[in-house]
Amino acid sequence: MSYDVAAVRAQFPALRSGTAHFDGPGGTQVPEPVARAVAGTLTSSIANRGRVTAAERLADDTVLAARAAVADLLGADPRGVVFGRSATQLTFDLSRTLAAGWGPGDEVVVSRLDHDANVRPWVRAAEAVGATVRWAAFDPETGELTADDVAEVLTSRTRLVAVTGASNLIGTRPPVRAIADRVHAAGALLAVDGVHLTAHAPVDVRALGADFFTCSPYKFLGPHCGVLAAAPAQLESLHPAKLLPSSEDVPERFELGTLPYELLAGTTAAVDFLAGLVPAECTRRERLVASMTALEEYEDRLRELLEAGLAELPGVRLHSRAAHRTPTLLLTFDGRDAAEAYRFLAERGVNAPAGSFYAIETSRWLGLGDTGGLRVGLAPYTDRDDVDRLLAGLREFLGAR
Repeated sequence: MSYDVAAVRAQFPALRSGTAHFDGPGGTQVPEPVARAVAGTLTSSIANRGRVTAAERLADDTVLAARAAVADLLGADPRGVVFGRSATQLTFDLSRTLAAGWGPGDEVVVSRLDHDANVRPWVRAAEAVGATVRWAAFDPETGELTADDVAEVLTSRTRLVAVTGASNLIGTRPPVRAIADRVHAAGALLAVDGVHLTAHAPVDVRALGADFFTCSPYKFLGPHCGVLAAAPAQLESLHPAKLLPSSEDVPERFELGTLPYELLAGTTAAVDFLAGLVPAECTRRERLVASMTALEEYEDRLRELLEAGLAELPGVRLHSRAAHRTPTLLLTFDGRDAAEAYRFLAERGVNAPAGSFYAIETSRWLGLGDTGGLRVGLAPYTDRDDVDRLLAGLREFLGAR
């Protein structure tokens, strides 16, 4: 499987500005087919979903196509794909729905490795019903979160465990399947934040053992919306707050108001774009697995080149150390402010932002407070020239020769 990054880059109008984008973990650039799908839907004759008029059918077909596309991307059942404004909103909604069945004596486990979107909704939901929150800690030296780390805080009273598929701050990919086995053996449910993972590797939610899996299309070349995937039977057992005339069907009962059809069309286009990263003649699911596998290998090779270059720079501290991780690096600098490096690079057309990026617990656990560091994220359109420009900019920033 060959990965042609030049052909990929040619389809991103934003790259014509000449900017080297290492800010993909916060939201990727968008390829032309995605933008066309959004614009085409907005300018089409469209209405609320139905099967009577052509406008209604277009809306309905757009939703069904997006569910099928996301299901192919995640190895999920399209009948269990829920759309929302963001992964954060969907997690808050899900946490409140599940917490309706919790009470004093019940326990919820969250991790120090997670984005706050997979921490605070569960903490607040537990507090609201008098349930106890327990914390799974990762090793700040290695960045590793193991199944044993999670098992240490599991009890017979655990109702749900929330864990990331990959850290958006330091890239760590915990062993989700092994964690799922421990969680299910304890009789609890597993909620996986797959926002960062989905952008960098093939995903199979059933193989991962995730009862609930969230992701965000705008992190994998699509528009701004959120996705929750679960088994339809799991969703059937839950009854979220909704309007009286809203559908009782699954997954519609979890979707508040009219869906953004243009964003769902863009999501389908993003999935189709990913499926075409590596040419193949097979099902879309098979093409997605092949393409995401090739992307993962490409990004890993580029990450290794980047890390080798960083190792030659004085005073650079790399906090992304886990054995299994995404191409997302967190850097700090001896005696220098990461925010200063962010501004310095930006003036040279290299976008690598600084902060803790909502992974506040992770940043604090690493001893970086709320400040975090400089985050460098690779994306499908990142090439060797981008990496060379980043390294040259950091070398100049540090005064290295």
